[in-house]
Amino acid sequence: MNLHQFRFVQEAARRNLNLTEAAKALHTSQPGVSKAIIELEDELGVDIFARHGKRLKRITEPGQHVLRSIELILREVGNLKRIGEQYSQQDSGTLSIATTHTQARYVLPMPVARLREHYPKVNISLHQATPHEVARMVIDEVAEIGMATESLAAYPDLVTLPCYEWQHVLVLPSGHPLAQKERVGLDDLAHEPLITYHPSFTGRAKIDQAFAARKLQPRIVLEAIDSDVIKTYVRLGLGVGIVAEMAMRDDPQTDLAVRPMGHLFGQSVARVAFKRGAYLRNFVYRFAELVSDRLSRDLVDRAMTGHVNDYEL
Repeated sequence: MNLHQFRFVQEAARRNLNLTEAAKALHTSQPGVSKAIIELEDELGVDIFARHGKRLKRITEPGQHVLRSIELILREVGNLKRIGEQYSQQDSGTLSIATTHTQARYVLPMPVARLREHYPKVNISLHQATPHEVARMVIDEVAEIGMATESLAAYPDLVTLPCYEWQHVLVLPSGHPLAQKERVGLDDLAHEPLITYHPSFTGRAKIDQAFAARKLQPRIVLEAIDSDVIKTYVRLGLGVGIVAEMAMRDDPQTDLAVRPMGHLFGQSVARVAFKRGAYLRNFVYRFAELVSDRLSRDLVDRAMTGHVNDYEL
């Protein structure tokens, strides 16, 4: 048996048993993938996949155990490569970060800039995606660290730690009637055209839940993944916006009024994620520390070895 066979089996499982898609992802031929899987099955003496003709139909029970072992083996192979990279090139390499637009635009610029000051030979690869895609990129080792608000804690293959709390804010033209109120209620918002995030981004679920709990139907006239887009349409008069408070920190706000919405939508928590069992290089630890002063190297280490699941903000 060999690593090529392991990768072919793993990719076939990831691609919903579609060998053509697995072959494309691995830059090889479909017959080659099929042959390698069959050879591994013959060597192990078990069927990893149940078949109907030449098509894979499902993963067998022994196949599930084989896949878990393959996952561990390939993870450790990746760790060996990173160990070699770290000790042969202590202060250089590439840090791959998967994150949402809000974190990339408003939270990470300063930590990235400071990391480059500490490690000038380290290149940064920034992947912007949905929270689900962020999780998948960390699990699939496309990225070493992920950062998002939603859903990261729901993946057992990830070790996640909270960085900071934040709340939504209401953004509206300074001449809007609601700008005269210091404390805006859900009843006020229910009568306004709202511009806010797409349902899978930046704590949108908390907004929907708050209206649903009061049996109110919000008039959402525009959804976006980009806070700057939301603010642009607010300035054009299409409605009032609900954005993450981070998006307003550097905004001059001369034409906009901002009201905190934590009393309506609660607090959200931004989290960082690492693949469980991964080997982290020195500059990955340093970047985590720069993102949040709560993320010490010792804390991350303990979390990665299973001794810390979470901690209080």
